[in-house]
Amino acid sequence: MSIDITPLKDPDQDLSSHRLAWLASDATGIPVGSAFLRLFTRGGQEHLADLQLHVHPAERRKHVGSRLLEAAVAGAQADGRRCLIARTEAGLPGDLFLSARGFRGVLTLIYTRLPLARVDLAALTELIDRPHPGYRLVSWDGMVPDALAETFTAVRRAMDDMPVGDTDYGTVTWDIDRVRAAAHAVEKRGDLLHTVVAIDDSDGSIVGFTELVVPGDGTGDGQHYSTGVLPEHRGRGLGRWMKAESIRRARERHPALDGLLTDTADTNPYMRGINDALGYAPTHTALQYQLDL
Repeated sequence: MSIDITPLKDPDQDLSSHRLAWLASDATGIPVGSAFLRLFTRGGQEHLADLQLHVHPAERRKHVGSRLLEAAVAGAQADGRRCLIARTEAGLPGDLFLSARGFRGVLTLIYTRLPLARVDLAALTELIDRPHPGYRLVSWDGMVPDALAETFTAVRRAMDDMPVGDTDYGTVTWDIDRVRAAAHAVEKRGDLLHTVVAIDDSDGSIVGFTELVVPGDGTGDGQHYSTGVLPEHRGRGLGRWMKAESIRRARERHPALDGLLTDTADTNPYMRGINDALGYAPTHTALQYQLDL
């Protein structure tokens, strides 16, 4: 089978990354597969590229995926990248494909979903109303308020020890510009960003945060982004407290929203325990692979 691999121009770029793209077509010009390679440009991750590769089921086992992978690897190497990461659902063809081509498994992710129609608002409110001496919750939509921008940027270090298995993610440094750029990116694509934080009453600093992105029309499923608590404030139930408030706000403000999605490393028992306690149920398991270039 004759396959043509065509590089494409991809307009998807922001302050922290840009993408390369390739289209695979058969001899008649019909598309049979594609590959997208995200090249991270933010400090500490210039070595990393993220691959998404898709082949039409009818065209598998015809070397389409291999040709696309060759193009992506060449693109990553030409840009000076030293590792390539990719994800696939456990047991699907991508699992075998990546394993057979030198990728090694580095992380297992558990995906879960909370159906909002099943949420017991009374029980959730009782949980939220339980006192957490010395702390209070604050929330906002979209961009972080200017008065909280500095402390919200500082709390991002709560994610520094997030379990990532053997993935070579590098070290990411947050600044106010990057925080604002991330919120702007969500707004630009038409989605809604909701943030809940825990504030230490002793000094007014943010010590924990959780982010939720909801489709712009308020339907379908929302997606939890980062949730973290600074190490020196852990063990006080702040993570579950913030996430419970995020769920309540989503339920009350978006009545047509179906559910909330999240994913957690299988080596993160603390966050998995929070999700279990709040009613999230597993949907599938994904495997993250890495290819060292």
